[in-house]
Amino acid sequence: MAVENIANLMEKVSAYAPDIDLSSIKSAYEFAEHHHATQKRASGEPYIMHPLSVAHMLADLKMDLDSVIAGLLHDTVEDTAATVKDLERHFGEEVTGLVQGVTKLARIGLQSNEQKQAENFRRLVLAMSDDIRILMIKLCDRLHNMRTIRHIRSEESRRRIALETLEIYAPLAERIGMKYIQEELQDLSFSQLNPDAYTIITNRIKHLHQLDKKYYGSCGARP
Repeated sequence: MAVENIANLMEKVSAYAPDIDLSSIKSAYEFAEHHHATQKRASGEPYIMHPLSVAHMLADLKMDLDSVIAGLLHDTVEDTAATVKDLERHFGEEVTGLVQGVTKLARIGLQSNEQKQAENFRRLVLAMSDDIRILMIKLCDRLHNMRTIRHIRSEESRRRIALETLEIYAPLAERIGMKYIQEELQDLSFSQLNPDAYTIITNRIKHLHQLDKKYYGSCGARP
């Protein structure tokens, strides 16, 4: 599955950047796969699937080559034995700077509550102010983590992550114009923070869609 996905990633990038050298993407994947080799996600799948998914999201946004590579590598310095010097030697200063920026965001230690929200926002923006691509990578990282949050066993941890996402990351996505990321982050957060209300609302929406489809299916095309 991972091999197929890296091939798909390279194909996806080449579709909007046909003149780039794709070998660096493959090298970054192999580097990340090697350093994450012993790690598993909460779901039990190999950890490499997370940075690979983040890189795919960045490619969907048609981000530049360095951003996609940094997406593949974004957890290596934080979570493995890989060093900044390793990244610089293999992938250059530009990619290394992006990875360091994402790592810096991960270490800020945000806590979502009303008193600290403004301060946290300022810290986060300050941390990524040198290059907005850092925030783009972090938002994709958070979005994939929220898509897979159900695998985290601790309800307290899920709620903490969801609240942080709702109060910090969703507004940041809105601030830079990434509305669909903002809306999905809000939706996923709400499903964790108030699952009963979320189920009621989604079931109601689904019911209304079915009625709408049935009505217009019998009456012809919508005007």
